[in-house]
Amino acid sequence: MELCMVLSLAVVLLGFFWWKVSRPKAFPPGPLSLPLFGNILQVDFSNPLKDMTELSKVYGPVYSIYLGSTLAVVVSGIKAIKEVLVVKGHEYADRPQNRVIRKASGEKGLVVAPYGRAWKEHRRFTLSTLRDFGQGKSSMDDRVAEESVYLLQEFKKNKDILYDPHSVVNNAVSNIICTIVFGRRYEYNDTTFSNILQLVHKHMKRTTGFWANLYNVLGLIHYLPLPHQKLFGNMKSIFAFLENVLEEHKSTRVLGEPRDYIDCYLEELDKERKEGNNKQTFDYQNLFACVVDLFVAGSETTSASLEWALLYMMAFPKIQEKCRSEIDKIRRDRDWIDYGDRVKMPYTQAVLQEVQRFASVLPLGLAHSVRNDERLNGFSIPKGTVIITDLYSLHHDETYWKYPHEFNPENFLSDDGELLKTESFLPFSAGPRICLGENLARMEVFLFFTTLLTHFEFHWPDPLSPPDLTPVFGVAHTPKRFKIRLVSRK
Repeated sequence: MELCMVLSLAVVLLGFFWWKVSRPKAFPPGPLSLPLFGNILQVDFSNPLKDMTELSKVYGPVYSIYLGSTLAVVVSGIKAIKEVLVVKGHEYADRPQNRVIRKASGEKGLVVAPYGRAWKEHRRFTLSTLRDFGQGKSSMDDRVAEESVYLLQEFKKNKDILYDPHSVVNNAVSNIICTIVFGRRYEYNDTTFSNILQLVHKHMKRTTGFWANLYNVLGLIHYLPLPHQKLFGNMKSIFAFLENVLEEHKSTRVLGEPRDYIDCYLEELDKERKEGNNKQTFDYQNLFACVVDLFVAGSETTSASLEWALLYMMAFPKIQEKCRSEIDKIRRDRDWIDYGDRVKMPYTQAVLQEVQRFASVLPLGLAHSVRNDERLNGFSIPKGTVIITDLYSLHHDETYWKYPHEFNPENFLSDDGELLKTESFLPFSAGPRICLGENLARMEVFLFFTTLLTHFEFHWPDPLSPPDLTPVFGVAHTPKRFKIRLVSRK
């Protein structure tokens, strides 16, 4: 009798686990998965891109994997990615929610907030406010030029030594978004701010790591002294820093004279209270989440792009020199290149686009979620399914690139040397969820890059040992830390 009960229980459990790891009817195919853990033990989360490339070869451009008990669809190839991001962009514009996301944002803000009224209103307000403070205007040229002066001074201090540019580049880039959101910049020797930037850098890596994925699967490990606690510790420190910034603004602002994004948002809250609009989407929690999103997103990916640009220039000195020749030709006797000059600089633009393609700074973009039942590549995609856009595969697709697996600006140049528009190049994603700081990021990278090449030559310290171009995987693909040898130009 007892044996029969044990066998019956075993059959029930096996049936339950099979049901949990099986796929719905007409769902995209994928590898067999383990109960509870799904495929997270089968994919190398220190850098899953190689495994994902192999899976797409087996199952096609639209396939599925289990992230724990969550069934996700991975989309690669220009046709399927454009279908998700652009053609049916609004249908796929939601964001999946998991334990890490809920702990970080509480489903508020701009980046991972669910698609809906609150997100739309905050994105509209943020785009308008960024434009008011210079995004897309010549005044932003001046803001980046001012920061470039500090950046050059810091580089000149270190021209006679082997120098790691990571911290100062990160600080310079972050100062641009800080002047817009906080109304101030931070000195490069400000250790508190430098430490916060390092925590942001680590946070972006750990968010996509094995322990974060395990925490999303097993919430029971929340209080255990395991590596995921470092993720929470980083969040706590970053949030405390930003809370202090917000408290300072509340006590020092002057009504009717907004200094920055935070002041504009606080005035919006005052206006709603006074007029009794009661939108209910603008509140202090959303303000804090928006500040976190702008600070983190405006620092990490742009600084990674600029670091990659410096690393590739040392790895390919002939490309560096060709860029510099074009810069000198356009600059003439001026101290700076203006952002408007870029239209006369196809080679330099091609180099910077190749940096973003080859490095694939946001290799998987940010996960999407489908708002209603949909069809994709002949498959049924139920409402709420997690969608991962494999932008890395798109940027290395042999069908669309002349040199898919090597760094070569010719990927973006016609035979006549003109800059090409390439539909398979989506470094900032596309559609309704496209990065709202795209224009600012492009401007920063272009102006910082041309300024640095105007004043310095960048040399790899050891000609016998070439640079390691292997990326460090995370939300953003970043280069390994490296040192440079600076030579000032006369």
